[in-house]
Amino acid sequence: MTIPSLARLEACQLVMIDMQTKLSLAMPADAMYAASKQVEILLHSAQLLSVPVMVTEQYPQGLGQTLPNLTALIPHVQVIEKTAFSACAEPKFNAKLSRDKSQMILVGMEAHICVLQTAMDLLANHKQVFVVEDAVISRQSDHKANALARLRQAGCIITNTESVLFEWLGNAQHETFKTVSKLIR
Repeated sequence: MTIPSLARLEACQLVMIDMQTKLSLAMPADAMYAASKQVEILLHSAQLLSVPVMVTEQYPQGLGQTLPNLTALIPHVQVIEKTAFSACAEPKFNAKLSRDKSQMILVGMEAHICVLQTAMDLLANHKQVFVVEDAVISRQSDHKANALARLRQAGCIITNTESVLFEWLGNAQHETFKTVSKLIR
């Protein structure tokens, strides 16, 4: 049996990793703005399409809360605090991980630490992992590039925001097509 390589709406769960206020200040400003914008688009679309969302915060006492522009899009999502770099090492994360969702869409910070370790553990747990390249960030661009190369080599699908959105929709006749397509203009 061939594993599907498209993000299927009914099979996906979106995981936003550590998009936090104080941590964001350590990122290159232009790259941070761009990644945050893509995460906003994905969160808004996930809400429209009823894709379940999970949110983690790495040591929020030190790194701050989730960015307010993102929190506003997911007011009812409970944040999972963690100190382990892999979200999978946090029992609360595993408890909220949808057993009926085989595909995990990962976005967040930092690509070479928490995103990478979470992705690797999700692969080990037999999930198909999509890492959204334009919605992940690291303090240094070469660290992000290295992480994406490692993730691709490990079996993750490296994708982008628009690909995920149009794979979720599947067809221009989808009832939310016009609304979602306006988000990327």
